[in-house]
Amino acid sequence: MSTIESNGVSLHVSDSGGDGRPVVLIHGWPQSGEAWAPQVPALTSAGYRVVTYDRRGFGDSTAAGPYDYDTFAADLDAVMTGLDLRDATILGFSMGGGEIARYLGEYGSDRVRSAVLAAAIPPWLLKSDENPDGGFPRDAAVGMQEQLLADREGMLDGFMTGYFWAGGELAVTEAQRQAALALAAKADTEAAAACILAWLEDFTGDLEKIDVPVLVIHGDSDGIVPLEVSGARSAQLVSDGTLVVIAGGPHGINVSHTDEFNAALIDFLER
Repeated sequence: MSTIESNGVSLHVSDSGGDGRPVVLIHGWPQSGEAWAPQVPALTSAGYRVVTYDRRGFGDSTAAGPYDYDTFAADLDAVMTGLDLRDATILGFSMGGGEIARYLGEYGSDRVRSAVLAAAIPPWLLKSDENPDGGFPRDAAVGMQEQLLADREGMLDGFMTGYFWAGGELAVTEAQRQAALALAAKADTEAAAACILAWLEDFTGDLEKIDVPVLVIHGDSDGIVPLEVSGARSAQLVSDGTLVVIAGGPHGINVSHTDEFNAALIDFLER
């Protein structure tokens, strides 16, 4: 465990070390780098160097804004340059996909071999007259933000149920849902609330700039970030995209369908 300084904050970083190609894992909302526990052993066993970090305001990283994607991408760049990572695969889950898109759009792929968007929010989650294929109207985002600020515990409990919900039931055990909820409990409330509106960012232009292979992996029962809104569209926008759909997969596919998720990821890494 270590920290990397970025724009006035300390980012909590975990680095497995070793001589393998680096794989950088960026977590979703409202968890931390520990959310990748089902993936880290599989990746290290396959010979990869695995780096995870807590987004600013989450886990053990400093809670200090701004909480926007230009800043988040700058934080990712600080991790990449601070550890001097090269020939890396960068993987973003849910809102973490925004970091991937914005980083590659703004900083380029000099340090990057490939990218993965997992249940990720790009290309443009906002549903509006300009983007009718989006899935999340601004008033719904504001309402979610208000609910979090009014009843944090209740809101997060409901969210983590939807996170793993598929086919009318939980796709994980209650113990797994509670473990995810425990990670969410460490998030700074202000940071978590601000990120909800950040999800509405338009990443279309960023995706069109990506010049490395991209794996898009998404569950077909994702009720948080629906496949047709995000994953399917992202796979079409990037120049070299591969779409893997996990049947019966909820939003939290890295936990609910660990074996399928890890197999698809390692297959992509080994190409």
